[in-house]
Amino acid sequence: MRGPDHDLERLAGAAGVAVHWRDAMGREQVVAPEVLRTLLTELGFDVETPAGVADCLERLEHESGQGLPALKTASPGAPVELPWAGSEAELPFQLSFEDGGRMSGIARRGASGALVLPGVDRPGYHTLQLGQAACTLAVAPDRCFAIDDALHGAPARLWSLGVQLYGLRRDAAASIAAGSSGFGDFTALRLLAEQAAARGASAIAVSPVHAMFSADPGRYSPYAPSSRLFLNVLYADPAALFGPQALAAVSARGLGDELSRLAGLSLVDWPAAGRAKLAVLRALFDDFPRNAPPRMHEDFQAFEREGGEPLRSHARFEAIHAWRVEQTRDRSGWRQWPAAFRSPASPEVARFAAQHEHEVRFHVFLQWLAARGLAEVQAAARRAGMPVGLISDLAVGTDPSGSHAWARQEEVLARLSPGAPPDLFNPRGQAWGLTAFSPRALAANGYRAFIELLRASLAHAGGVRIDHALGLSRMWLVPEGASPDEGAYVRYPFQDMMRLIALESWRHRAIVIGENLGTVPEGFNEQIARAGMLGMDVLWFNREGTWPGAPFRAPGGWSRQALATTTTHDLPTVAGWWQGTDIRWRAELGLLAEGRGIEAEQAERGQDRARLWEDLGRAGTVGAGDPFPPEAPVTAVLDFVAQTPAPLLVVPLEDMLGLQEQPNLPGTVDTHPNWRRRMPLPVESLFEEPGAAGRAALLARTRGRA
Repeated sequence: MRGPDHDLERLAGAAGVAVHWRDAMGREQVVAPEVLRTLLTELGFDVETPAGVADCLERLEHESGQGLPALKTASPGAPVELPWAGSEAELPFQLSFEDGGRMSGIARRGASGALVLPGVDRPGYHTLQLGQAACTLAVAPDRCFAIDDALHGAPARLWSLGVQLYGLRRDAAASIAAGSSGFGDFTALRLLAEQAAARGASAIAVSPVHAMFSADPGRYSPYAPSSRLFLNVLYADPAALFGPQALAAVSARGLGDELSRLAGLSLVDWPAAGRAKLAVLRALFDDFPRNAPPRMHEDFQAFEREGGEPLRSHARFEAIHAWRVEQTRDRSGWRQWPAAFRSPASPEVARFAAQHEHEVRFHVFLQWLAARGLAEVQAAARRAGMPVGLISDLAVGTDPSGSHAWARQEEVLARLSPGAPPDLFNPRGQAWGLTAFSPRALAANGYRAFIELLRASLAHAGGVRIDHALGLSRMWLVPEGASPDEGAYVRYPFQDMMRLIALESWRHRAIVIGENLGTVPEGFNEQIARAGMLGMDVLWFNREGTWPGAPFRAPGGWSRQALATTTTHDLPTVAGWWQGTDIRWRAELGLLAEGRGIEAEQAERGQDRARLWEDLGRAGTVGAGDPFPPEAPVTAVLDFVAQTPAPLLVVPLEDMLGLQEQPNLPGTVDTHPNWRRRMPLPVESLFEEPGAAGRAALLARTRGRA
């Protein structure tokens, strides 16, 4: 006899929630019924009663095959199967291509019961009319735009810097004039790109530059943004557009001493630096457009028009949030606002926007400044000879109290956080406190939100790194307030999303990198490789075993379908790994695995150091008889990774400079200075440092552009 849990599990499976899964040790796990009910409720199903579960099952079965989806993806030339509930053996169709022209024909019933269209060779978003129904047919190239394509077919072995943008310094006087002395900005990024290009670099992989909360600069994790559709306005350099007026704004607000103080700090003081920068930007806006040339004001108006409703909605959110902070000191976000303000379409929001038009336009102005600044970075990188230029970083989700979750409430799962189940590196699991797209809403809305997101990420870049790309296939979702191990994997429309990525990749002529670290679904790496998406191979994980002292994979054995790198922002730098800096931090903060002491960790690291030194010698990056060094052999390690056949090597700036501290320590918030560390030298003189100069010269010899 079937029980209620049987139907619940059937519904979960039909809705894409995995009831059974294997953990990092290969053991089969079963999701508890109460977790299934929570996830299914958030996905839009009524599962309070057995009758509700049965009704949802019937509805799902009825939905499948009933009619055209809002958007159907297809490969060039491949027959297109379309669900159709009618009894017609064939139907006439008409296809209107997005760039003009039409194609007519007959769709015929196939063996599977679907209506089949003949293949379409022309990539793009086309409009299909079938009988009385219509949908978008997105025909995508078979693979993403690749590095070889950027090099017009030449074989690729390029190198790139990996940069935490906030950590860049500029010459003190220049940074004060821009109001950016406490952290990096887009001008600092441009200067670094030009210098790196002169030394043979082909790209700059930059940390996320997504929009944060301007009224609350204390929220600064680049991976917990307010919106991924817009930019972090603090990175705008007003001096790049306004010249001396920016310095005048600094003087008018009496900020010179404060900006000088911020310039000398080794860590970013986000609240103070954010307030100072916004004061400069406010002064410039208050004089705009009265003191702006007509062409500048016309450009601003064009930006405002092109941004449309998404830009207006984000600006309204920012204005309301700032007003709330000023009036009530409540920084919590829209879910704690009065009910009348929780919907962007409410009359109260419209009334507020009309009454505070100047404030709303201020936030449009900030986005304009930021967008123009970022566009100039990419243009300068390409002018300097980089075939790729900027590689943007697309965070996996947004803060549930932010602008995007407010504006797109029907498309995101604000009460289910992406994360990861317990594994060898995070035995407690992870819940990142972010939003995720609803897979059902994505499909129902023709993937509008996903396409919009890809275009925002590629607007001013020659590539994109997709954070936690495993989520394109399945996402570990954890109910709000639950422990990370009380989640489940939810299936996403992988094939459709990969095709859309390929289509947008070619339209923007941009490479795509998928961060595929963690518990990887079976076959995932092979699938993204076939689709032309580069994976990531990290030195610390690229070994021939998991035991202490296991050999590091020889350079020739690394993948040609992944970029190569020494480390990531969440892992120790080469110097930090060699000295055990990360172990000391984790021991001090109680982050070592249960039952593990610092002595055991240090002993294992000693074995690993000895093995790495031996493998460096085997690869020829150190001499066979060279003595074991107390200091990290950073240059030799970079040479080791540079020898791999990977088409792209990413060298974190921390390793270029031989720094010990890593940008972020997972599992911490305030106890480690995450996302605050600044470079010890200004960008104008980074490559004058002997270690960086020598390493750049090495990379230019081994991987520099022809």
